[in-house]
Amino acid sequence: MRIYTRTGDDGSTGLFGGARIGKDDLRIEAYGTLDELNAWIGKVASHDASASMQVKLQQIQNELFTLGSHLATTDLQWKAKLPKMNPQGPDELESWMDEMEVSLPELTSFVLPGGHPAACDAHVARTVCRRAERRCVALHRVEPIEELGLAYLNRLSDALFILGRWLAHDTGTSEIPWVPSKD
Repeated sequence: MRIYTRTGDDGSTGLFGGARIGKDDLRIEAYGTLDELNAWIGKVASHDASASMQVKLQQIQNELFTLGSHLATTDLQWKAKLPKMNPQGPDELESWMDEMEVSLPELTSFVLPGGHPAACDAHVARTVCRRAERRCVALHRVEPIEELGLAYLNRLSDALFILGRWLAHDTGTSEIPWVPSKD
């Protein structure tokens, strides 16, 4: 199968079901940013320090693909064929955060992204997740999307923050506290 079709040379792209929209459409921005987030989570999972988290990270990647498929579909017949988002997804992320936080020192200040490369990548994934959430909220204001997806992204950004802290702690890397200037 060829990956190139040349149909997007005019600045448009196809949705599931055949509709074509501009590549700069809010919908494309939303699921394109989800795709970027998914790649960053894959990068986090690629670190040896993340080995014990790989199954959970792949579950997250699969859920993001499911959300992306919903965003890439406006045709109701196609929507009916899509996999459903996990209704317990946000709760499962909360449980995961609770499990990680048990071993973490109390957070007494804001933390600067840095330290171990796996922790840094988790923080980059967190910021991309926040952008994906903003893009989805913007789309939702124009065309309603599943609110479960919005809740999932909101919880996921928190989980990626905790994961960054957990990776730093698990690798013995000190967190870098934010120290505001005294000017």
